[in-house]
Amino acid sequence: MPITRRLFLLSGIGAGLSACVQGETEGITADPTGSDPSVFRANYGALPDEQFPIPAVDLKKLKPKYRRRQVDFPTAEIPGTIIVDTPNRYLYLVLENGQAMRYGVGIGRDGFTWGGRGRIQYKRAWPRWTPPSEMIDRQPELEKYRNGMEPGLDNPLGARALYIFQNGQDTLYRLHGTQDASSIGKAVSSGCVRLVNQDVIDLFNRARPGASIIVRQRAGDEAA
Repeated sequence: MPITRRLFLLSGIGAGLSACVQGETEGITADPTGSDPSVFRANYGALPDEQFPIPAVDLKKLKPKYRRRQVDFPTAEIPGTIIVDTPNRYLYLVLENGQAMRYGVGIGRDGFTWGGRGRIQYKRAWPRWTPPSEMIDRQPELEKYRNGMEPGLDNPLGARALYIFQNGQDTLYRLHGTQDASSIGKAVSSGCVRLVNQDVIDLFNRARPGASIIVRQRAGDEAA
């Protein structure tokens, strides 16, 4: 069936980036489970050995339900598939034996969204960010980045980016990092799915190029 697709663009620097709209997703478990606080602290500590050292996440800004954890997740999708549940603000990486690694995400404002099935065409550590021409037209102050913004903590793509293609074409839709933990669980940007840098690094290390990705916008959405 045809893929649901709406106009979206990558976000401006101040707002960050992210993807999707609200609604209710069928068949996706969203109930959080308890976990040891020390595990959360280990997951979200500082990463001083990165190319650009990453500070620890302020856990007061990252709600417990959006912190990374392994959950029960029965699905017909094969292990390695990524499923984005935009209504509930979760990303699931399907594992073996009915399990998934679940991450909290921030998503895009209504009107800057994409849904359907695609593939992770490639991955980049500390990527450059190049705003689309349409974004520069709306935000002329971004002209200086027409040829790309150097990587770093202030780069809107953060520490890692996974690039989504559909039918061999770049969707301009990304999974990427952010330093703004308070944005997780919110719809505040134009395009793409945002994870805190510690989580996007974990996902980057687990996900493989060529993996299927399904972005579900609302109940009844199906991947074609």
